[in-house]
Amino acid sequence: MPLPVRKTLFRDVSILDSTGALPYRGDVLVDHDRIVAVGAADPGVADDARVIEGRGRTLMSGLCDAHTHFTWNNSGDLEGLGALPVEEHLLFAIESARSYLDSGYTMCLGAASAKDRLDVVCRDVINAGRFPGPRYLANGPEIAVTGGELVKGITWFADGPEEMRKAVRRLIEIGVDQIKLSMTGEEITGTQRAEDTYMSDEEVAAAVAEAHRRGKRVCAHARSAESVKMCVRHGVDIVYHASFTDEEGMDLLESAKDWIFVAPGVNWLVATLYEAADFGYPQEAAEAAGYKRELETATAAMIEMHRRGIRVLPGGDYGFAWTPHGTYARDLQHFVERFEFTPMEAILAATALGGEIMLRPDELGKVQPGYLADLLLVDGDPLADITVLQDKEKLHYIMKDGVFHKENPGTR
Repeated sequence: MPLPVRKTLFRDVSILDSTGALPYRGDVLVDHDRIVAVGAADPGVADDARVIEGRGRTLMSGLCDAHTHFTWNNSGDLEGLGALPVEEHLLFAIESARSYLDSGYTMCLGAASAKDRLDVVCRDVINAGRFPGPRYLANGPEIAVTGGELVKGITWFADGPEEMRKAVRRLIEIGVDQIKLSMTGEEITGTQRAEDTYMSDEEVAAAVAEAHRRGKRVCAHARSAESVKMCVRHGVDIVYHASFTDEEGMDLLESAKDWIFVAPGVNWLVATLYEAADFGYPQEAAEAAGYKRELETATAAMIEMHRRGIRVLPGGDYGFAWTPHGTYARDLQHFVERFEFTPMEAILAATALGGEIMLRPDELGKVQPGYLADLLLVDGDPLADITVLQDKEKLHYIMKDGVFHKENPGTR
């Protein structure tokens, strides 16, 4: 009985390798789950490979979403997340995971789960090969102090350093990869301002110390200027939003740029301001709540962070009614049109930096020998039109671990 073909040769593709080099024509050979040759393949090594004729289409790394919520269920009812029965919720989360892979996302970092173990279960069944999905680092429910809850029914509470330590320990016990702190408000709540900071230095320091002691990273919902500074001072690894970062916070982030990441979740701001009216939140209300000001302030902050070399990654808060699953690559367009990234810089943020935030920079996020074969064959040039990555029909082939998730030879 013949052995299954485990070699794939992408022949005559435009190689966008995420090293920063311009694309170039060539071949890429995959053997089992790894890339073994880029540019030219030894005919003796590639002679038994399955051949995919590239015809000049772009071959690039799979993408990374740095702020993922599998359990956000495309609803405008935020409080309904807590009330959704766990059986239906798990099914939706697994479907969300597949949606990411269908959209070319092979790396996702969980930014909070609406129920205790949903993220962990999704990660484990993906890793076991039982359901399709991206490589995933799982989170648990976010931790807030009393009075700091953003969405009812999906939050764990901890007040004071000792309760923070206990909450972190409990989350580690259920199997999470990182911990989420909810440090600031969110304007859509109507009562909690984005510039409010609810946690104390002592609480943040205790949570981070306990997580790091157990080898886990910490991420934080941190919109206010003070919360960003607290994150850097106490070693929070991943800062979400950071909209109101001031000059002191910018300096602190720059001093920490070798170890800290920022994921602004910009599409949440854009869509909440301009695209939520059909779901009961008109633009006038969003502006009155402060979202226009926050978008303008955050845009200036991200431009400055990018200028200073702070690692800013796309992704965030997809899964609400006006930020539905499957539209994840809009962030890349926002990075180019709002944050003054070049298309190449936006792609590097979503690929090479994705490998870094996933803690596997030497095997994820690039088209290079030795890297895992997580690849997209795109009918188009993302450097000429970054929006091509939003068109699933243009993602002709999607590969993860050397195995095709999607195959569409195309007509080109």
